[in-house]
Amino acid sequence: MNCVLHKPDEMVAPFVDGKILESQSASAIEVINPSNGQSLLMIQAGCDADVDHAVTSARRAFDDGRWGEEPPSFRKKIMHLLADFIERDSSELDALDAGEMGKPIRELRANAASAAQLMRFYAEALDKVTGDVYDSDAGSFVAQRRVPRGVVAAIVPWNFPTFNAVLKLAPALAAGNCVVMKPSELSSRSSIRLAFLALRAGLPPGVLNVVPGLGRTVGRALALHRQVDMVSFTGSTAVGKQMLQYAGQSNLKVVLAECGGKSAQIVFDDGVDLDAASESIASLLLTNQGQLCSVGSRLLVQRSIEGALVNKIVARVKQVVMGDALDPNTTFGPLASAAQCARVMQYIEGAPDEGARLVAGGCRTLLHTGGYFVEPTVFCNVSPTARIAQEEIFGPVLSVIPFENEAEAIRVANGTLYGLAAYVWTANLSTAMRLTKALRSSVWVYAAASRGVGAGHAASFEPWGQSGLGVEGGLAGLESYQRRQLVWITHG
Repeated sequence: MNCVLHKPDEMVAPFVDGKILESQSASAIEVINPSNGQSLLMIQAGCDADVDHAVTSARRAFDDGRWGEEPPSFRKKIMHLLADFIERDSSELDALDAGEMGKPIRELRANAASAAQLMRFYAEALDKVTGDVYDSDAGSFVAQRRVPRGVVAAIVPWNFPTFNAVLKLAPALAAGNCVVMKPSELSSRSSIRLAFLALRAGLPPGVLNVVPGLGRTVGRALALHRQVDMVSFTGSTAVGKQMLQYAGQSNLKVVLAECGGKSAQIVFDDGVDLDAASESIASLLLTNQGQLCSVGSRLLVQRSIEGALVNKIVARVKQVVMGDALDPNTTFGPLASAAQCARVMQYIEGAPDEGARLVAGGCRTLLHTGGYFVEPTVFCNVSPTARIAQEEIFGPVLSVIPFENEAEAIRVANGTLYGLAAYVWTANLSTAMRLTKALRSSVWVYAAASRGVGAGHAASFEPWGQSGLGVEGGLAGLESYQRRQLVWITHG
């Protein structure tokens, strides 16, 4: 491979050993701006040679200890400086993501500024994870230390490009690993920018490498590579299963997979503030056009309040300001791609065939822009077994399912293949406690509108069922990027 010196924004190509290199791939991909349907840039599809070069770089960096064997104070300083650079360039990073996949620049959830805070959390956490010393006999010392896994392949989704890249990069670095990152082909530029910022912050060359390209080329090659020790993947359940298969076909590498979801909003008629509930439910549905795995896309509502709550949600979703994701006035942007738009519309158009009743949205809009805009959509009279109630749509589609009692609500909420998140609205403490024990997912309970950030980045999440496997977030998420090494010393 030949080194090509470019500024970060001039091209999207493999970033290896601290340099932009020419891809060895023979085919290219056109990246489309989803706000107007126009060509934005071309990137290479990626190939085995690109991946092998990056993995070799990461393996060399890990084996010579240029990162993982440095003192915590050294690593912490660099990660804090990288966080400073991310925060400084947060507007530009948000603009890169908005142009490529349509996340509005005014959307604060999981934006670049929050990614900087996440990097700072893990900078401080890196020396807070400790090992264990066991009580043993007089002639031995038995301990267990936590050590980095080695080379981590970080496969990043397109929906929150900068934040999700840092969600994998930060704990992997804090644990002492070296990383090969594969951003989505829809949103590669922010990952390349992060790599340049990391180099500028003092991260040694080779510790972070980025290989753009398709999942079927770069993603597959990373998951099959025998010098990769761990795959950290976020994406669909179908591809998550492929990651596990690739790990088994190669070297039994560890796989952390955060996959799909079909999360429920459960609202009880026991004194809950319906204004607060409707605002929260609608706001989550509208976030990034519903393109987040933990969106509460199933509304389970006690039948006695169904009409009142749905009316409030419909009124709220009609208040969106739809437009170009780079326009600071836009609150609701396009779907990420033509394929994603077609997928969402297929679900919407098929829902009435299963008895669902459309009460809001349901159409493509702003067609004159050439963009991939779909109205926020609400269906009532949805069967719990309907496709829109069972399958992850990854778009702004809400399925309303009434229930009579708590037992029915639990049964319906747990009645999918997934187990990522659930949101319970109740003013009754006993109801809240029973639901948290019965639901097979992480659970948020609201008796009123949220007023703060709670535990922030310290919270950890572990999915159930086909929503994935492994822990992400918090100190426990850092430990996912480490293995336990037993040390047993017998002495005289």
